[in-house]
Amino acid sequence: MPQSQSKSQPRTIDPNDLPDVITRYLAAHRVHDTVTAVASFATDATVVDDGTTYEGVAAIEGWLSRVATEFTYTVELTAAERTDATHYVAVHHLEGDFPGGTVDLRYRFALHDDLIERLVIEP
Repeated sequence: MPQSQSKSQPRTIDPNDLPDVITRYLAAHRVHDTVTAVASFATDATVVDDGTTYEGVAAIEGWLSRVATEFTYTVELTAAERTDATHYVAVHHLEGDFPGGTVDLRYRFALHDDLIERLVIEP
């Protein structure tokens, strides 16, 4: 699929070079620490996961609580990309008891003032 050329093409980075707020969110999400995970988001943040949009901290907290208990799975951070100073992608490999059993997901982050402003999770 050809994409139009823009001045900010994503480039591969070491996953250890992701911004602290993303690393903190991913670590908290992995261990189901909803309080720490929610604190990584701006108050007016948006999350899009599995075709559903969650707007604001209360909706995001509800989403995090639900996904923490819905399935049992392992998560491995396999790659990362940086488009610019505020846009990053973290690629995760999940294996578990969800339909299909394995999936690679792209977590697309947009940051603002050192907080997550938007997160889109998609294959």
